[in-house]
Amino acid sequence: MVGSTNADGMRLASGVAGFDELVSGGLIEDRLYVISGPPGSGKTTFCTQFITEGARDGERCLYVTMHETAEELSTDMSGYDFGFDRALESDAITFLNLVTEEGKRTITQHGTDGGLTNRLVSFIEGHDMDRVVIDSTMLLQHFLRDVSDEITGFLSALKSTDATVLLISEMTDPSSYSDEHYLAHGVIFFHNFLDGGKMTRGLQVIKMRGTPIDCDIRRIEFSDAGLTVYPGQKVDG
Repeated sequence: MVGSTNADGMRLASGVAGFDELVSGGLIEDRLYVISGPPGSGKTTFCTQFITEGARDGERCLYVTMHETAEELSTDMSGYDFGFDRALESDAITFLNLVTEEGKRTITQHGTDGGLTNRLVSFIEGHDMDRVVIDSTMLLQHFLRDVSDEITGFLSALKSTDATVLLISEMTDPSSYSDEHYLAHGVIFFHNFLDGGKMTRGLQVIKMRGTPIDCDIRRIEFSDAGLTVYPGQKVDG
């Protein structure tokens, strides 16, 4: 596994140009991070770059969803050069759509008791996954009987695994925190807003345990290379 080490443990390269400079060289491994923001702000691109980086380094990677097929996601990301579509065609990434019959059969092989939480955690541990993306919190509303009561157990179970987990959260107000933001080790928020008649995009590290941060919004842009963060360019939100 490629990364840097410090007293807190291994730091993983995100695969997103410029981002790791904001978090002391990368994300601390084996922790839970919430990726929040409005639709179209860059959350999925960030997460696919993270997964692709892990696959490139020989790590075992899992992408869990309920609203997109592997073909759709691969097509969406094929316009970028970072290679998610190619990595997905290899054995480096396991794609799990929990609403398809194949996805249901796959997850049920890891037990039928305890609902989604136990089965998903058993799958992660049973396959010794290193990097996991869960897209998104809408999945929890579909599978958990009472999200407000069960979310703590679900997130705590994910935190107990030996995987670095990114959980995508659809939200538009960075000041409106929910349970996943309090329970996660880190929270990264994406912004879309009009500035002088133009759409401005930004990324903000709101929380990152074990890592000094300043919470300022940095400019981001999309190019053929994928998502790029500009650490030296701050944005007034």
